[in-house]
Formats: sequence, structure tokens, C-alpha cells
Amino acid sequence: MNHWDVPRWGVGYFDWAREHTFARILREAGYRTAIAGKWQINDFRLVPDALDRHGFEDWCVWTGYEAGNPPSGRRYQDAYIHTRDGSRTYKGEFGPDVYNRFLIDFMEQHRDEPMMLYYPMCLTHGPLVPTPDDPDAKSKLEKHRAMVRYTDKLVGQLVDAAERLGIRDRTIFVFTTDNGTAGSLRGTIDGKRPSGGKASKYEGGVCMPFIVSGPGIVPSGVETDALVDFSDLLPTFVELAGGRVPDQLDIDGRSFAPLLLGKANDSPRDWILALGHGAARRDEQGVRGVEDFASRVIRDKRFKVWIDSNRQITELYDLQNDPLEQNNLIDDPPKEAEASLETFRDVLAEMPETDARPQYRDRTANAWDKPATEARANRKRRRGSR
Repeated sequence: MNHWDVPRWGVGYFDWAREHTFARILREAGYRTAIAGKWQINDFRLVPDALDRHGFEDWCVWTGYEAGNPPSGRRYQDAYIHTRDGSRTYKGEFGPDVYNRFLIDFMEQHRDEPMMLYYPMCLTHGPLVPTPDDPDAKSKLEKHRAMVRYTDKLVGQLVDAAERLGIRDRTIFVFTTDNGTAGSLRGTIDGKRPSGGKASKYEGGVCMPFIVSGPGIVPSGVETDALVDFSDLLPTFVELAGGRVPDQLDIDGRSFAPLLLGKANDSPRDWILALGHGAARRDEQGVRGVEDFASRVIRDKRFKVWIDSNRQITELYDLQNDPLEQNNLIDDPPKEAEASLETFRDVLAEMPETDARPQYRDRTANAWDKPATEARANRKRRRGSR
């Protein structure tokens, strides 16, 4: 497993020669492929065709902040966007409208062909901003609510476009996210404010909505407690598309396509895992984990353990009866947790003693790169000024 970050690392970028995307596999299977929203893991100044190499035939994405290029920091108003024609500022335009318009145009162009649209939305990620529908939003919470409403509007536009084009009955929409909202924007559950948020290993940080809609394909009105994680998306999408995962790929993901299609009652997973403590750091030794063995959590449908950087299980929670993870049972585990604990210990025992370093595609140095020591000093200064 690797972590990918914006090109600010100055040490390389997502390597199409090493990594396979589901877009590339589906494109090879005959699908028209497009991406809109954000990418952030290739510097388009150096590799303007990176998205093509990763399997997308067309794109409209915010570049992510490019060191030495201040306009590139804008993803919302006056968004800085990369397309096949290059990167530029869309003066006077709200970025999410540009991304949505591109996707609808792509749907119209290829309505009679199989297609896959990947939409890593910029909304509702910070910075928190007013939207065209709520220009007077001022507080953090008001802006966040406005951004959520605008997200709903944009998703509705895509669904409406599929209806208008006559392809809704052969289209599957998957709506999900990879982490919780910033901790400062947490709501309440039964009057209690849950722990967690983005970068947290509490359920508020790692247990996310996964909503699938496909009339005539995916049974409607079904709720499930099946366990899935993001590594499962590649084999699932490939199976749904009638493709095949290349034999040379060694992947951790497991397809849950039968579950989505109503042909199975559960996913193939008995447990899932999430890491914490930041995925990587850069210093004089290069890019490596914040810890040699990152703390992590493992859970099944009921129980969850926390594992520290010394490979010790330090916390146990019964999520069925304690979803906010407030009562640590590790010192007196209930009998019902014995089988789960045995599984979690076996999983931990199979893990390497230290985590692998992130693998990047090498590149030469550029004028905008900052030495690791300078970058680290800048981060310390920013933290001190908050």
C-alpha cells in the first residue's frame, strides 16, 4: 500500500509504470473514461499527459497546489484547472460548475458507448467558501452547509443528465468518500459529539457512507453492514464492467460486485483496516512513514481494536453497543469478543515488522523544489503562527 500526495514533495509522482488504475483497465476493456474534480498526485507541468497514461482519455481537474505557482491553489472561485488544452485560471467561474459541465458534456458525447466517469469532487473539502447559491454564508458551519447543499445539487444534475440522455437504466452511480469531515465541523449523535473526523481512526474518521444507485441493476432500498474498503473498488468495478484484472497485478482488493447486484448477502471480507498518524513525511532520508510501524485499527462487524506503533493491541471496543468508542474493554474482554480478538491477532502477526516506504516515480530536481530542511522549517513556522 502506498500513500500519494500533491507534487509538493518534490521527489516524484504517481507512477503509471508501477501502478494500475481501474480507469486504465476499463479503458483497455473498451470503456470511454474521464475524470473531473481533483487529482493532486502528478505535477502536470512535468507530465501534462499523466492522466492519459493513467487510463483517462479526457479530463478536467484542479491541479492541486503547484509549488511556485500561486494561482494553482484555487479550486473554487477563479479555479485553476488542467484539461487536454493545458492549465489555466477559469476567471469568474466556480470550479465545481466547470467540473460538472465537463462530465455532462462527456456523457452526451458518449451516450451510446460504455463509459466510466471518475469524479473526486473538490466539494466539500476546505477551504470553506460560500457557493453561488449561498453567497452570503459567513461562518465555518454556514459555509460547510452551503457546500454540502451544492454537492447535492451537482450530483442531482448528473443523475438528471443520465435520465435525459436515456442511459439511467444502464448506469450505476457510486457515491462515497475516503475520510470524515474536519473535526471542527462534527455534529452530534443522540446529543453527544462523537470523537473523530478527518485523519482520525475513530469511526467518525474512517467509517464512511457508501451509496449505490442503479435502477434495474442494483436492488433499491437495501441496507447492509457488509465490510468493504477502498482497495475493493478496483476489482469490483472491473467485474461490473465485464473486464478482467491483469494476471500480473497483485492486489489486496476483493470484488463485492455480487453484493451490489443482489446475488450475495455479504462481502468477502471478515475484517477491514485503517492506518493513522499521517501517511508520510519528507526529511533528509527521503519520504517515509511518520512511524516505522504506523498505528492502526482493525474491525469486524462488531468489534474493533486499536494497535499502537509498538504493535500492541491497546484498545478494544464493542461498536454494536458503544459506537462512539468510549468504553475500552481491552483489560476485561467479553467472551463474545474472543473470536474477533483471535482473528485480529492473527492479522497483526502477518504484518511486516515495519511499513514499506512510499514508492514514487523518480524525476529530476526543479527550480520550485524546496530542500527538505526548508520545507520542514516552513511547516513549523506555520504551526507556530496558528
